[in-house]
Amino acid sequence: MPQSIHRGIKQMMDEANAEIETVSAADAIELLPNDDVVIVDIRDPREIERDGKIPGAFSCTRGMLEFWIDPASPYAKPIFQEDKKFIFHCAGGMRSALAAKTAQDMGLKPVAHMGGGFAAWRDAGGPIEKWEPKKKD
Repeated sequence: MPQSIHRGIKQMMDEANAEIETVSAADAIELLPNDDVVIVDIRDPREIERDGKIPGAFSCTRGMLEFWIDPASPYAKPIFQEDKKFIFHCAGGMRSALAAKTAQDMGLKPVAHMGGGFAAWRDAGGPIEKWEPKKKD
């Protein structure tokens, strides 16, 4: 007998989008130089390597998000303890909506997600830098 999913991705997306702020790519481009804003790239490293990244964006894979946000976690990242606005983005705007909702539910604020994701950023003419692997010492 097949699984019976009671709360599918469409419902989850609708719920997330009803509760979080959505920032357009054009607005995110304007906010990029603002020191009070952190753009959080939740794409997989292979996506970043293939497509490039937003200059200055903080990379946090979706799978580590909760662990990096929670200050009580052994994996906590100091950037998430800063008094900043966090704008999440993924490739097309779906994962980032769920990520922003999760971050908001955890108490991180203010948060938003970039509608349309990296594709919208690229289409809006936002700057993109090539991914450079970190050098090992």
